[in-house]
Amino acid sequence: MGRWRDGTGTLRVVGGTDGADGGPGGGSNGAKEDPGGVAGSAGRAEGVPLTIAASYRARARGLLGRDGLTGALLLTPASGVHTFRMRFAIDVAYLDRRLTVLDVHTLRPGRLGRPRLRSRHVLEAEAGALERWGVRRGVRVVIAPGPSAPPPPSVR
Repeated sequence: MGRWRDGTGTLRVVGGTDGADGGPGGGSNGAKEDPGGVAGSAGRAEGVPLTIAASYRARARGLLGRDGLTGALLLTPASGVHTFRMRFAIDVAYLDRRLTVLDVHTLRPGRLGRPRLRSRHVLEAEAGALERWGVRRGVRVVIAPGPSAPPPPSVR
């Protein structure tokens, strides 16, 4: 299995682990892909822009010093986050190694999010964004690397 690197990409929601809430098409582990875009996003045809923070420096900086966020930020590896010294509320999704959402919470500035034991990645976005994109517990996400990032490691 390879390692993640800092860069950009696109985030897509592909449905639940039981395949009950995915779109047309098939995927591994029972998840069904939504090739037209993000499931549950009210007609959104494209994926969500994503910044990948895999190095210690990029993870430590995270969203600190920013006034907002376009798209989402993936912290990897990570099992917990905080919002100390942040200027805005964020949605936090904890993902396992197969990029299945374990839990979703909204954190106001100055809060400490509880670490999740099976979490391997943390997805951050502005408050309310994850719900609009259809990211909820049990849903699986897919990350397509951008031009400045190598492909993500394979999932076993």
